[in-house]
Amino acid sequence: MNEMKLVKIRVVLERCAVSRATLYRMIEKGTFPRPKSLTGGRAVAWLESDVSEWIASRVTTGGC
Repeated sequence: MNEMKLVKIRVVLERCAVSRATLYRMIEKGTFPRPKSLTGGRAVAWLESDVSEWIASRVTTGGC
């Protein structure tokens, strides 16, 4: 079974070492994956695989 793990913003900020404002700027510029709505409201989370792939691409390309 292919399990999809979701991570909340606190974890994303910690793993990516960016501020909340920077994260949302990157989302608006299309350089970071958009979060998924959990309840159709304010609660959002990211697929852990999307975050991990983004981090891997930064390591490969050498920066944000």
